[in-house]
Amino acid sequence: MSNPFLSVIIPVYNAKSYLTRCLDSLLDQTFTDFEAILLDDGSTDGSAALCDGYAEKDHRFHCIHKENGGHTSARQAGLRQAVGTYVAFVDSDDWINPAMYQTMCGAAKDTGADMVCCNYTAVTPKGDILCRASFPEGLYEKAQLEEQVYPRMLYSGTYFTYGTAPNLWNKLFRRELLTKNLYPVPLSVKLGEDALVSYICLLESSRVYFCGDFFYYYQSTASSLTHNMDENRLRENRTLFDAFLSIIDLSVYPCMERQLHYYFVYQCLLTYVPVFSHMPASHGRRVFLDECAYPPIKKAFRAVKIHHINGLHNKLYALCIRHRLYGLFRFFLSH
Repeated sequence: MSNPFLSVIIPVYNAKSYLTRCLDSLLDQTFTDFEAILLDDGSTDGSAALCDGYAEKDHRFHCIHKENGGHTSARQAGLRQAVGTYVAFVDSDDWINPAMYQTMCGAAKDTGADMVCCNYTAVTPKGDILCRASFPEGLYEKAQLEEQVYPRMLYSGTYFTYGTAPNLWNKLFRRELLTKNLYPVPLSVKLGEDALVSYICLLESSRVYFCGDFFYYYQSTASSLTHNMDENRLRENRTLFDAFLSIIDLSVYPCMERQLHYYFVYQCLLTYVPVFSHMPASHGRRVFLDECAYPPIKKAFRAVKIHHINGLHNKLYALCIRHRLYGLFRFFLSH
């Protein structure tokens, strides 16, 4: 029996309430040459039994049970089992259009692309939001990637707009390309880990196909990350930033430097407000000054133009970080 064309990896952790919708959307795919690798990451709510049930009903579904290790750990474990020519990911609280893999795998077969990317719909309590890449549909060879995609794939000119979203789940990756770039991701990084994989894969691709369809449905709720914004998040930022700077050769891709500056500022503002809001003021001063002095952060906040940042409070926070004004930063946090 030949290997499937596509391996779909689904990390699962305490997802029982919405897992059926996710897995049924895989069963509904018009494309059938795939395997679905369900990674039960130490679930305690009955998700494990649900995964086993799908594996018993359909030979394409395989279930792996492991101790809880987090999203990246589960993805890496799934990739070790994957045998498909291409690999895709689906998060357990999301779902996909029935034609998604028929179209995207068809594009991969027809063009030999190393990656295929599609658009997605963010399903929010206030309504659906269509999220599209900044690039027209079609195949981009290396020269086109270097000229049109790389200069704005991470930051597309409006704070903060991605040229193409960092998410792994709206993309197909050639397995060898993904293997090279997923395993080195530090397991401690829980915010921004997708970007560390997807953008490096884009830089290393010879050809990429952008699909204009909105095939993926991302269930956008109050993120659990916002409930765990402690000092560890600051260390994760540093790990993430250092990883980007160690992997991307800015002498080869100088267009990435400005984009990384804006991305680092965005990630800092995303985390600093909740972290320092819950940190005692006396302890916060030392931590704040240390963060402001960290070379990648210091350089980014000096490089980014304040008027490019959206929102008055974000502009004020950025000024305080640039000039190490902790007292004023604390004042703005409470007003």
